[in-house]
Amino acid sequence: MTSTTLTRATTPAVRTVTLLRAGATAGPLFVGLGLAQAFTRDGFDLSRQPLSLLTLGEYGWLQIGNFVVSGLLALAGAVGLRRALRGQPAGTWGPALVAVLGVGLIIAGVLRPDPSMGWPAGAPAGNPPTMSWHSYGHGVGAMLSFGSLTIACLVFARRYGRLGALLSVLVALATVVVMAWPDQGSISVRMVLGSALVLGWLTAVSLHTINERKH
Repeated sequence: MTSTTLTRATTPAVRTVTLLRAGATAGPLFVGLGLAQAFTRDGFDLSRQPLSLLTLGEYGWLQIGNFVVSGLLALAGAVGLRRALRGQPAGTWGPALVAVLGVGLIIAGVLRPDPSMGWPAGAPAGNPPTMSWHSYGHGVGAMLSFGSLTIACLVFARRYGRLGALLSVLVALATVVVMAWPDQGSISVRMVLGSALVLGWLTAVSLHTINERKH
């Protein structure tokens, strides 16, 4: 076997930096495409209708695709983080939790919520009297996604210096406060804000890991 053949055999099919870039893209794609739909789909009201409801209706496939593709990007990012951080602090549980985010997003995309909050047209004005099995599954996927990534903030905090650790802990705490605040009237907006916080953190971690590999 020649040296060239050996190099090709031992080089990963997808470069680690490419996987990390995929992970960095998951958050901007999910939040950006979700908000773009929220402000352009006729009749959608973000002040009371969560982004998950965009999986319903005529163009629901766009938000389903947003969930699934963002989940796949997060899974790719988890593989990249595992490769880059193997044997280092947070190198095992950190990537695993990011992978759970990816799986949760895919589940939440495939299993759609029930029509509610007036969306789509003709849906109940509030929550439906009963929930379907796929609506429960959607909720489980969402909880897996953002619960795992919030915990990941705390896991990754131990590998950074004082400032990085503090920022990771603050993002985790802020996400919990925003998501759990007892005001149902603002839940849809708070879910977007919480998603932007924790997914923005994932983007920052992925880009920081890429930068670490350059030095």
